[in-house]
Amino acid sequence: MKERIKRIIRQIVCLFLPLIGGGLVGGSCGDDGPEVFDQPFVRIATESGASSTVVMSDVKAVNTYTVYLSSRALTDNLEVSYEIVVGDGLQSGVDYQIVTTENPLVFLPGIYTMPIRIRWMEHAVDPTKDNTVTIRLTDTSKGFTIGFPGPDHLQSQLVIEKRNN
Repeated sequence: MKERIKRIIRQIVCLFLPLIGGGLVGGSCGDDGPEVFDQPFVRIATESGASSTVVMSDVKAVNTYTVYLSSRALTDNLEVSYEIVVGDGLQSGVDYQIVTTENPLVFLPGIYTMPIRIRWMEHAVDPTKDNTVTIRLTDTSKGFTIGFPGPDHLQSQLVIEKRNN
């Protein structure tokens, strides 16, 4: 029982190690990187690990949303395709601008995170409309699971809502 508890704790640490920076925590998750699930997967989240977030209408900033890879060490490139779905209340060039033009994202061996950046522009929105930008992971070149393994595929997409102050 003690060994099983130790293994579970190690898996939890290895899952969150890439999020906090591997060098900050002692110990090792193995030579092949963190191994938590039996199948490799990609997911998208905010810096805090959320699947949704809010941007205020008076913001002027470039925000980064991160695609994470969880797998053993790759020996060749992995391509991750995504789509951006914009609600009817937002306009490109007025409310936001997609900064990242690379699609698919290419994970080289040894790379476990890739950014998608959006420039948010100061502009009030109509609260009766859909003021969201959804970044949805759609495919990988190796058939990896999209989102966390399991029936819900959590973090297979990220929803960003723009709101008035």
